[in-house]
Amino acid sequence: MTVREGWRGRYYEDFEVGDEYVHPLGRTVTTTDNMWFTLLTQNTAPLHVDHHYAAQTEFGKPLVNSAFTLALVTGQSVTDVSQNVMANLAWDEIRLPNPVFEGDTIYSRSEVLEKRESNSRPNVGIVSVKTMGYNQDGKVVITFTRTLMVYKRGHGPKVTTGAASEAQ
Repeated sequence: MTVREGWRGRYYEDFEVGDEYVHPLGRTVTTTDNMWFTLLTQNTAPLHVDHHYAAQTEFGKPLVNSAFTLALVTGQSVTDVSQNVMANLAWDEIRLPNPVFEGDTIYSRSEVLEKRESNSRPNVGIVSVKTMGYNQDGKVVITFTRTLMVYKRGHGPKVTTGAASEAQ
């Protein structure tokens, strides 16, 4: 049997301005996701957790907590953008042009806006991306820019892969 190493994400050197990454995983948002996230973050807006209340709004049903949408779409981008992150520096220009509802499936993509060497840390570079999340109908539900410090190749922590490491 041949053991092949899995995707380890991009390092600073792998980013090029203008590159676009279509993130591979979609995710259907459930009532449980919305309820738990809203309660965990102590958000008291009934629009997220009270179906009777939400039915009386112009939406006619609960809206998914927008902070969940931000967290989900950020998470979807990790495999391509920040698998080798040292630190997130900023989320900027967050926009929510369309609502997310329980039962929607969210997909995402990111475009590299800029990259530069870090002035204070020679082992990382600074990368900025614009990320867009969209639903199953192609409607954009969130956009944001994110700036992060990404390790340069050979400078990040070593990842142990469990069973694969034991076999070597």
